[in-house]
Amino acid sequence: MAGSWFSANPDKAWVEKFFLAYSPLWMASMAMMMVTGWDRTFGDTALLLHAFGTALPALAVPALIARRYTDKPWHRAYWFKANLYLIVFGFFGNYFGSEYFFDVLGMVYVYPNATTNLDAALVGSGQQKVPLIMYAYTHVYFMTYHATANIVLRRLRALPGGVLLFPLLVFGIGYFWAFMETKAMANPLIAQSFYYQKMDVMLAYGSAIYAVYFIASFPIWYFLDERNDRVWSLTQTVAGGLSASMLTFYMLDFAARWVGSL
Repeated sequence: MAGSWFSANPDKAWVEKFFLAYSPLWMASMAMMMVTGWDRTFGDTALLLHAFGTALPALAVPALIARRYTDKPWHRAYWFKANLYLIVFGFFGNYFGSEYFFDVLGMVYVYPNATTNLDAALVGSGQQKVPLIMYAYTHVYFMTYHATANIVLRRLRALPGGVLLFPLLVFGIGYFWAFMETKAMANPLIAQSFYYQKMDVMLAYGSAIYAVYFIASFPIWYFLDERNDRVWSLTQTVAGGLSASMLTFYMLDFAARWVGSL
């Protein structure tokens, strides 16, 4: 339907609504952890349980209630493909992408109690590690960012000239979420666990650099099962996530060259 907020594909629309409904809950869980300082007092096992317990409902709840909304088997249903895409793209964002934020923007994780780490062997200086918990938290962050981007882009594309303005709309929404996360994370409440050594560089360029993730991903994610007569296979879904990852890789490296020359 023209001008609709949610997809005309009912199998996709109900999942978008669930992602929106779950977003305040994971945000509240994260806020509680930061305010109370649990992230500094929990041991590695407790942190992992909290992180993956926060991400699990994004996959498990749709799996449990899907039959109420769709008759598609799990491997053809949007709820599974949406999560699969986010897993692929989120893995890249942490495994490779974090290295650019460590070395170019001075991002620092301070989680001595998070002893399970996973990051690139050759990309970056290797002076910092990526805690495994970040992979799970990234899943719900990206879930919300991508779901809201879909909804706003769909609505705006229906306006006169919206299709032609699509690239600018993608940049605007991507920058908005990048700025909001940067603003939320760079605050005194969590400075003992997360901060930027190069705050001046981060404030000047960080949001724009982070936005390249979404500039690369939002246009691909948007078309995932957008039409019920053009549903993606699992192979296409993984290929979409990998394509967004490689585009982000290129843009991160170009951004590193640009910032390094300033």
